[in-house]
Amino acid sequence: MEKIPKQFVVIGAGKFGSSVAITLSKLGYEVTILDKDKEKIQNMSSSVTQAIQLDAMDEKALKSVNIEEADVAIVSIGKQMAASILITMMLKEMGISKVVTKAISEAHGKVLSRIGADRIVFPEREMGIKLANALISPTLFDYVEIAPGYDIIEVNAPKFLWEKTLSEARVRSKYQIEIIAIKQTVPRLDGSGDTTLEEEINIVPPADTLIHDGDRVVIIGAKDKVARFREK
Repeated sequence: MEKIPKQFVVIGAGKFGSSVAITLSKLGYEVTILDKDKEKIQNMSSSVTQAIQLDAMDEKALKSVNIEEADVAIVSIGKQMAASILITMMLKEMGISKVVTKAISEAHGKVLSRIGADRIVFPEREMGIKLANALISPTLFDYVEIAPGYDIIEVNAPKFLWEKTLSEARVRSKYQIEIIAIKQTVPRLDGSGDTTLEEEINIVPPADTLIHDGDRVVIIGAKDKVARFREK
């Protein structure tokens, strides 16, 4: 069975790369983002595990930050075709088991596939798939395929989880999935003494966390196990 990735490196801090990095970081993963643009790296520094300014075309610079320790590398500099191709080749030569590369055209994608990219991402097409999933399942708030056969999804907590703790729910033993975050709406007092509702995110919640009606859960697992959980 393919192992679930824990460490990610994102190369390129543009809109796509920064969005991927921030999402993975919020879900509790170790994320390093690299870009040669100092301002972009400064903007990302508080959102990920590490934000490092360097030129990813420089193989020595890549090796100096122990990039080969990552489980997954995401190359998000699609507009620079030659650079994305070269960086993808270097990452595979360094032994990174899964390299995901953003492409801007079918031709670009074909070249990336031939040089060993494990997955080619076409952002507009991917957004279309995500939208389609959301439209056919109104309870699905977010969907990410983190590896072939593995999904992370965010859904309304199903009724059978209400008023149970995570230990009581036993989703790991029953469904072979993990609840990695719980989003709850909690009342807060503002500066005027009025009560407002705010979303609170509990990343890697402890076993005694109680799940309520109206909560949303973020789960991770094999695609078939996730689908079985959603059908309950």
